[in-house]
Amino acid sequence: MNFSDFGNKLCGESGILQLMDDLGKPLPKGVKPYRLGGGNPAQIPEIQAMYRQQMEKIMSSGDEFENLIGYYDSPQGRMSFIETVAGYLSKTYGWKIGPENVAVCNGSQSACFYLFNLLSGTFTENGKKLKKKIIFPLAPEYIGYADQGIEKDTFVSIPSTFEENDNNTFKYHPDFQLLEEYLSKHSDIGAMCVTRPTNPTGNVLTDEEIRRLSSLCKKYGFPLIIDNAYGLPWPNIIFTDHASPYYDDNVILSMSLSKIGLPSLRTGIIIAPAPIVTALGNLNAIAALASGSVGQALAMPLIKSGILVEKARDFVRPYYETKAKKAVAAFHKYFAGTNYAVHLSEGSIFQWILMKNLKITTKEFYAELKKQGVLTVPGEYFFFGNHLEGGLPPLENHPHYSKCLRINYAGPEEEVDEGIRLIAETYKKFSR
Repeated sequence: MNFSDFGNKLCGESGILQLMDDLGKPLPKGVKPYRLGGGNPAQIPEIQAMYRQQMEKIMSSGDEFENLIGYYDSPQGRMSFIETVAGYLSKTYGWKIGPENVAVCNGSQSACFYLFNLLSGTFTENGKKLKKKIIFPLAPEYIGYADQGIEKDTFVSIPSTFEENDNNTFKYHPDFQLLEEYLSKHSDIGAMCVTRPTNPTGNVLTDEEIRRLSSLCKKYGFPLIIDNAYGLPWPNIIFTDHASPYYDDNVILSMSLSKIGLPSLRTGIIIAPAPIVTALGNLNAIAALASGSVGQALAMPLIKSGILVEKARDFVRPYYETKAKKAVAAFHKYFAGTNYAVHLSEGSIFQWILMKNLKITTKEFYAELKKQGVLTVPGEYFFFGNHLEGGLPPLENHPHYSKCLRINYAGPEEEVDEGIRLIAETYKKFSR
C-alpha cells in the first residue's frame, strides 16, 4: 500500500506513537508492568465522584441525556459551554474575552495540530510564496509536537540553558540571548509555542519569563501559543506559588479537561483572538464536523459555579504534589552514589531524570528497561526542531540529549517506587 507524503510523514515511526502504543499494548507474558511512560492522569476519588454526580444529574433530568448524545454541537463547540468559559475567565481574571474568543476541539493535541498548520508552512502573500516556522524557545519540549507539521522543517527549537543546584536538582530556562539573536535575523516565524508547566520536565516558566516571551512575540509580530494542559486555573498541577494564569491579546491559550479527570472525552479549549477561533471552527467542521459534547456538558456547571477550580485547588494540586515529593525522594534514595540530577518538580505529572554517566543512548536504555517491564520515554524524542542553516547549534549537542528519561509518577506509589528502583539499578549497569 502506497501512501502520500503526508500519509508517510504522519504514519511513520514517532515518539508519540511509541508512547501511546506502550499505554495500550500488553507486555510479554510473565513480565510485570511498571507504567511510567505515558500521559494517563491519576484517578482521584473526589474528582471521579464530582463527575459521577454531574452525570447522574444529566441522566435524571428528563431527556437531557438523549439530547446530549443525539445532536451535533456547532463546529466552534457547544455554545452554552463556550459562553460559560468566556464568562468565568473574563470575570475571574479580567481577561478581555467573549464567546468569540473560545473554541472547543477534540483534545488540545488536535487543537495544536490545527494551530501549527494554520500558522506555519507555505504562505502566499502579495503573490509570493514564503515559508513560516513555529519556534519553541525551551527545548526539550513536548514529544507530541514533533511530527505535527504537515510540511517538513517547519519547527525550530532553541536549546535551553540550565542551572544546577547542590542537591542533585537542576532547572531549565529559555536562552533569551540566543532566542533574540535568532529572531532578529529571521522574519519567517509564524508563532512561538511553550508548555506551561513544561512537558516533559516539570519546569514552570516564571511569570517574568512568560511576560518576556510574550513581549518578544509582540515585538516581532506573531502570537504566543501557551499549552496550559497541566496549568492554571485547572487542573492546577503546579507546585509553585510564583506562577499566575496568563492571557494577552497576542496569546493563544490551549486548555484541556484531560488532566482534571476526563482524558477519554477529548475536550480541548482554545482561548484566542477571534480570527483564530473562527479558523479553528472552520477546520473542525472539515476534519471532524464537531467536537465531542459529553466533556463540555459535564464541566459546564462546574466551571460556572467555580467548583471545578475549587476542586483543582483543594484536591488535584495536593494529590499530585504529594506524589511528586515521594517520587523525588525515591530518585534520591535509589540513585544515591551515582552521577545524576532530577529537574525541579514544579508541575505536570512528569519528572525528568538526568543520568550524566549513561554510556548508551536513552533509546537503548529504554529498550533495556522495557525487558524488565519498566515503560518510560527516552529523552531524545523531546529534542526536535534543528535549524543548523539558521545558525543554531545542533540539539544533539545539548549536554542532556540522550541522557534523560521522562517519568510519569501519577500511577500507584508502589509501582512508581519500584520502577524508579529498577531504573537506578539499570543505570548502574550502564554507567561509565
